Amino acid sequence: MSNFNDDSPFSAQRRRILQALAASPLAGMSTLALAQQFPTAKVNTTKLAVTDTEVTVGQLHSATGTMALSETGSIQAEQLAIDQINAMGGVLGRKIKVIKEDGASDWPTFAEKSKKLLINDRCASVYGCWTSASRKAVLPIFEKENGLLYYPTMYEGLEQSKNVIYTGQEAVQQILWGLDWSKSEKKAKTYFLIGSDYIWPRTSHKIARKHIENKLGGKVVGEEYYPLGHTNFNSLINKIKVAKPDCIYAIVVGGSNVAFYKQMKAAGVTGDKQFLLTISVTEDEVLGIGGENFQGFYSTCKYFQSIDNPNNAKFIAAFKAKYGPSSVIGDVTQNAYLGPWLWKAAVEKAGSFDVDKVSAACGGIEFKDAPEGYVRIHNTNRHLWSKARIGMGQKDGQFKVVAVSPELIEPDPFPKGYQ
Repeated sequence: MSNFNDDSPFSAQRRRILQALAASPLAGMSTLALAQQFPTAKVNTTKLAVTDTEVTVGQLHSATGTMALSETGSIQAEQLAIDQINAMGGVLGRKIKVIKEDGASDWPTFAEKSKKLLINDRCASVYGCWTSASRKAVLPIFEKENGLLYYPTMYEGLEQSKNVIYTGQEAVQQILWGLDWSKSEKKAKTYFLIGSDYIWPRTSHKIARKHIENKLGGKVVGEEYYPLGHTNFNSLINKIKVAKPDCIYAIVVGGSNVAFYKQMKAAGVTGDKQFLLTISVTEDEVLGIGGENFQGFYSTCKYFQSIDNPNNAKFIAAFKAKYGPSSVIGDVTQNAYLGPWLWKAAVEKAGSFDVDKVSAACGGIEFKDAPEGYVRIHNTNRHLWSKARIGMGQKDGQFKVVAVSPELIEPDPFPKGYQ
């Protein structure tokens, strides 16, 4: 756990959380008293790594490889949440111990490491994955071994599992809402779809194409995919120039973003001349891309660091106190921060660490202190109710929020007509 002093932003965050929990049924109890009230034999009947003083969880992200650009923030945010929870006394009187594994941007490695965390390490919960390919690689293992995964990334939907809590947005909340905005506000009629070559971009573009053609009355004038880690986009940029789309709709991920947007600017395709909307660029990616290369382009997410609310101000202060004043926070980073808090709330609601009991308790769990604002786990599909936002890239690497949904959007991972 990180060291801090009473005047630090981290301590201010800790005091605020303690005050917010004052009304909780578990508030006011010492760690020892909590542990005694919830004896290990009763809260751990399935041989998880839970002792009288400690509960073990796992982290499974890409700390290396092309996806490290995007996943490092998730690792940091999850650790921050765990540190804060431990500073409050932990969960059911037990401090959280973290075992970190590196998926190394390789899907078979994710599968192998998930087996280790669930079978060998007996983790009570796991926070991890970014790409849909990595999630799909580990999902059969989590279902077979009855593990609990908190998945933080925006994704294509078309999935639901009692073993996964999805803290990012799905297609209805991101793709469809953003495309509707592109037509209503930017008058877009023609679209050029670009993606990295794996499950999420391909499935998302399938959904986007159906919406563009069947709901918006628009036309797709190009669709291209490139391998993860691809760095030469000059031929693609030439195709875009020939097609002259109203909107470039981009789902390029990881380190490829750096090359793509730098080469776009070098070729004169900039935000003041071309409307581009992406669902895969957050502040984490812009840190590598450079704000000057993304300036004027748009991103659809539910969270931007620039959101102005008290929850976010405190979260940013705590994050920067731990990881440095130059650190940035993107959508998936914030989504990752939610995971440990939502798990803690479900464990305390269930009065147990047993996965089946925690999973059953997840429906309706609220997190009023979420940096993005109030969120709630859907009673049946295990995704979050949340708002959608459009941000315009700024030269300083931040986003100016230009649109936000007026209400929380109900998650619908299986939208009719898009499967």
